[in-house]
Amino acid sequence: MVKNKVAGIEDVARLAGVSITTVSRVINKFPTVKEENRRRVEDAVKRLKFKPNISAQRLASGSNNTIGLEIPRYEGIFYSFYAMEIFRSTAIACDSLRADLLMHLTDGKTPINIAAVGGVVFADIISNMAHVEEFSNLGIPVVVMNYFDPKLEISSISVDNVKGAQTATEYLLHMGHERIAFISGDLMSQAALQRLEGYRLSLEKAGITVREDYILKGDYSRKSARDAAHKLLELSVRPTAVFVSSDDMAMEAVSVFLENSVKVPDDISVIGFDDDPVCLYGPVALTTMRQPLKEMAQAAVKEVYLKMQDPGREIRRSLLSCELIIRDSVKPPR
Repeated sequence: MVKNKVAGIEDVARLAGVSITTVSRVINKFPTVKEENRRRVEDAVKRLKFKPNISAQRLASGSNNTIGLEIPRYEGIFYSFYAMEIFRSTAIACDSLRADLLMHLTDGKTPINIAAVGGVVFADIISNMAHVEEFSNLGIPVVVMNYFDPKLEISSISVDNVKGAQTATEYLLHMGHERIAFISGDLMSQAALQRLEGYRLSLEKAGITVREDYILKGDYSRKSARDAAHKLLELSVRPTAVFVSSDDMAMEAVSVFLENSVKVPDDISVIGFDDDPVCLYGPVALTTMRQPLKEMAQAAVKEVYLKMQDPGREIRRSLLSCELIIRDSVKPPR
């Protein structure tokens, strides 16, 4: 036992009967350490009351087991099912890998602290593409979530928003609707643009003229959905159905319709996008497109972690499918 001095990492290694490298890997929560060695190191740390200098250890070993999550900041982010599901799933994935998580909200101007992370997952890209390029150029492992660009030389895990929007619109067409409106998300995001694209493609494929007055621009906030729903009610020829770019906005639109004695789905059908469990318990159980947020977040964390272990790992791109969830908010038009 070391007495009358502050214990160092060499003392821990000596008492545990392992190498200094093994002690460092235990301190930095590497999952590849044998359980017996981990137990011995942790026991030695307790006996010596050792307080590791994590920053020094990481600099000395050239490793960092912290995964950064950079997510664009927008109105109502902490009330967003999408954002909260990404936060939750990313945290769970990091915990399963014994990795720390550093979350950073950005308006596109301030990047995550480069010195604090070993790899970064970007949850969507809105005005922060420069951050992605900066980290990649510095050799820091990067994975982009919810943004697909085959020309971007970076691994990505994303949702097929175009196909998901086509499926939603085609379901409304299949139910007999031709006057179909669309409320978009924030068109600064790729997901919102792609859902608008899928909506247009489906109508054009069915030979139905796209009416610009049926396309209302939102920003994923409930207020924007409320404003859009009021505008639809003011039209001389109302739509018989509306496809909304998120469940949160869809439920707000449903509230506006009901407040104005427009029944859902008798007078107007509504379909959302997300599959937020809360939408099961509103005035009408919402028909929606389920996007695999949990799977996307966990796959992104796993991919960036593998890149942290193997910097030469090849670029991988995955496009995940959505699923139509049929409930009570859609029926054939009168």
